Amino acid sequence: MRTETREASAIFAANRAQGAVRFDVRCEDGVTRRGALHESGSLRVRFPSPEDDGLSAVFVNTAGGVAGGDRFEIAISAREGARLTLTTAAAEKVYRAPDAAAQLDISLKAASGAHLAWLPQETILFDRARVSRRIEIDLAEDASLLLCEIVVFGRAAMGERMQEGEFVDRWRLRRGGKTVFAETVRLDGDIGAKLARPAVAKGGAAVATALIVPGDEALVERIREAGDSFSGEVGISAWNGFAMARFCAQDAAALRADMMTVLGRASPSPLPRLWLN
Repeated sequence: MRTETREASAIFAANRAQGAVRFDVRCEDGVTRRGALHESGSLRVRFPSPEDDGLSAVFVNTAGGVAGGDRFEIAISAREGARLTLTTAAAEKVYRAPDAAAQLDISLKAASGAHLAWLPQETILFDRARVSRRIEIDLAEDASLLLCEIVVFGRAAMGERMQEGEFVDRWRLRRGGKTVFAETVRLDGDIGAKLARPAVAKGGAAVATALIVPGDEALVERIREAGDSFSGEVGISAWNGFAMARFCAQDAAALRADMMTVLGRASPSPLPRLWLN
């Protein structure tokens, strides 16, 4: 490698953003309270409004987005009986990466009787973005989870489309120490052409997945009753004690509306206020 290339690579690596948030919540006298908290780098978490029995947290990325080579880590633990809802202050933007992919590692744990709601706003991938995300979820047998992730391949309202890039998404769900769901999604190369295929997204620019634990056929039927109101394609099924909904739409606004309908029927708890702005 030439000296100039090595120097350029060193400068690039030195300017990559890193951030980490780790904290736990516990239930005391029926009220969820924050425990130990660790923050580093450009990732922060705020707790804007205490509820009667739960706690809300909002993640803020002071780097202003995610670029190639950035690395972010989140580790959240809800202790016995605690209730926690997590979201983000805004949609996360993943920008063009000329070299290494960005790395996002998320770990969620819920002990006996605890409830976790992981409801970030959408992740927007710009053309030639490269990102690898890992989501690890560990639930006690009687813990509950409401989780959704929305991915937008370019801002259609701005006339932008993602053509080339890389998106790797690895999910693992364990319940009572047993793996009940494992999936890895990989889209790379000419992503725009792949999304245009009828069997993939039929030209859709926004996709999403929601996990609901516990979930059964009764929940599936309750959500299917709202089918006439969906703007995009929504499919839901239940197995292994949880339910999963898949979404695909032409743009983020349509998919977001569909997701809010599903989440509203899946849980009696209100959505984060930031979702309603």
